[in-house]
Amino acid sequence: MDIFERRLNNYGPLGIWAEKAHGYYMFPKLEGDISNRMVFRGKERLVWSLNNYLGLANHPEVRKVDAEAAAKFGLAYPMGARMMSGQTEYHEELEKQLAEFVEKEDAYLLNYGYQGMVSIIDSLIDRKDVVVYDSESHACIIDGLRMHIGKRFVFQHNDIENFEKQLNHAKKVSEQTGGGILVITEGVFGMAGDMGKIDKIAELKSKFRFRLLVDDAHGFGTMGTKGMGTGEAKGVQDQIDVYFATFAKSMAGIGAFVGGNSDIINYLRYNMRSQIFAKSLPMPMVIGSLKRLELLKTQPQLREKLWNIANSLQSRLRENDFNLGRTESPVTPVFLQGGIPEAAQLTYELREKYNIFCSIVVYPVVPKDVIMLRLIPTAAHTLADVDETVNAFIEVKNNLQSGKYDENYVPQMKIHP
Repeated sequence: MDIFERRLNNYGPLGIWAEKAHGYYMFPKLEGDISNRMVFRGKERLVWSLNNYLGLANHPEVRKVDAEAAAKFGLAYPMGARMMSGQTEYHEELEKQLAEFVEKEDAYLLNYGYQGMVSIIDSLIDRKDVVVYDSESHACIIDGLRMHIGKRFVFQHNDIENFEKQLNHAKKVSEQTGGGILVITEGVFGMAGDMGKIDKIAELKSKFRFRLLVDDAHGFGTMGTKGMGTGEAKGVQDQIDVYFATFAKSMAGIGAFVGGNSDIINYLRYNMRSQIFAKSLPMPMVIGSLKRLELLKTQPQLREKLWNIANSLQSRLRENDFNLGRTESPVTPVFLQGGIPEAAQLTYELREKYNIFCSIVVYPVVPKDVIMLRLIPTAAHTLADVDETVNAFIEVKNNLQSGKYDENYVPQMKIHP
């Protein structure tokens, strides 16, 4: 069979909805300045779908530095991969400051978070090594593990008893192969919002002699008294052997970094194929990240504002009997009962009647009878936004429970422009 024919006969679990959902539920276009209110399909909406935690995306100081750096250097400089011709003092300075902030000896700047995590895993382990990882690990971790031809064991999400059981299996295999053990988890799980039990995991390091890699994309800038991340919040930053975070969340930019002891970071610097063979991160993004990091460190009121909004939103929702699952972070999932038709209808009504735009998550990401509305509070939101949203959610939940959104309910849904 022709490879294209085989693929086009099976669009996948998301692709099967492309014709009905494209441009509205999937690949929607949000326009205007990045903020709490943006334009969707020609109308202003209250937006809860952006990982702009600290509100830096449209911060005037950030915009100024971004523009000045682009005017001075353009978007091409430096040309080439860093190992060959793309190294600058700005790249080195950003790495130095990131390492100091997360209390690691060294850091290495990465072009992209997703690509970076895949390449870190690929560089750290070979066929003799064994990986133990959390069952709810991000897709970038799973894709990195798909490249691993050695043995791997998955433990039930945040289940330390099961984690230790998998470690015992890993230890037996590693003793046979002569390899080591790498444990991978997340600081904050971006879908459900709960924190990884990295403190409990770290307690088992001496017994099983493993190395710990933590993806803290959602924890960096939001968790801990300094915003250092989940390791700081849990009091085990020094126990994380390889600390990874992206700029796409709290830093509202492009890129990522990995931190650790100087020897292992230097090893990654000379062995990560995704960086060795890729063009260096453009100067405006590097200089812009220096400014973002400066604000993250010197303006704690941004993080305080974020948590004020997050705590208010979550407490108000819980007071009105909404199920927020196990979140321990600003990530705010709202779980409702219903299938895909009900999910489409209530989301459409949220956007068109109440002018509220939030992400919708349905099967196969969650069970078939579950609807998850995922809200991301930020420092750009206001308490008035919280009131408006909770009031709308109360009405939508009542409509759902009363059966308004059943199969007979057909609103005037104009998905395609």
